[in-house]
Amino acid sequence: MLIWPHHAEYLLGDMVKKKNPHAVALGRLGGSKGGKIRAAKLTSEQRSKIARNAVLARWDKVKKSKETKSGETAG
Repeated sequence: MLIWPHHAEYLLGDMVKKKNPHAVALGRLGGSKGGKIRAAKLTSEQRSKIARNAVLARWDKVKKSKETKSGETAG
């Protein structure tokens, strides 16, 4: 039997903590704007630096995963 997250309330009854729908709606409003507004405030150099750091972090993750698979210790 597959259990999906939205079935948790059905399966667990009162044990599930319910979210306030108004708080969820407010979170969506701010969250949908946040990235665009932040990007608009950054300079092109700042955006470039953030993107470069993200790429380096992804490649570092790939390298560590390959080292772990080959039996070497990461570190």
